[in-house]
Amino acid sequence: MDSSYAVGDLRVSDAEREPVIERLQEAYAEGRLDHDEFDLRMHLAMTAKTRNDLGAVIRDLAPVPSAPVHWDGEAPTGEDRMLAAVSHAVAIPTLFVGPLVLMLVSGKRSGYVRRQAAEAVNFHVTLLLVTIVTFGVGGALYAVAWILSIIAAIFALSGQTFRYPWILRLIK
Repeated sequence: MDSSYAVGDLRVSDAEREPVIERLQEAYAEGRLDHDEFDLRMHLAMTAKTRNDLGAVIRDLAPVPSAPVHWDGEAPTGEDRMLAAVSHAVAIPTLFVGPLVLMLVSGKRSGYVRRQAAEAVNFHVTLLLVTIVTFGVGGALYAVAWILSIIAAIFALSGQTFRYPWILRLIK
């Protein structure tokens, strides 16, 4: 048996066709393809036998942008990222009060800041409830909370969304 096949000569599956079809639909919606060319390329994608055939269908189309897009449709600005990071960091000395103030003040202007501040509020309220329910034993978790708050602040500075694990999400 000859195992000298190039990767591009391997046969494609339906699962490999799906992203190509989605990219063609996006390119058509963007206006990069007219209707006739879209139909032709869809036919070629559906009948492609090898990876080289499939790659040729979308080779001249621009790749999909990979910038983080948030539910409000816009990437966070530098100020938004800074305020979101501050909402996580200020929770270390103030528990949930600092992020709550930031959420109420700056959250109206930016959905990103509001979501990150709400996440910090939920985390620290959950931590406070655990401490109360365990009669103070849960207070040992505050060392972990500081570490998680710093990690969340770094994520927020880079414009990424951070979600604390195992918390009650009381504020949406």
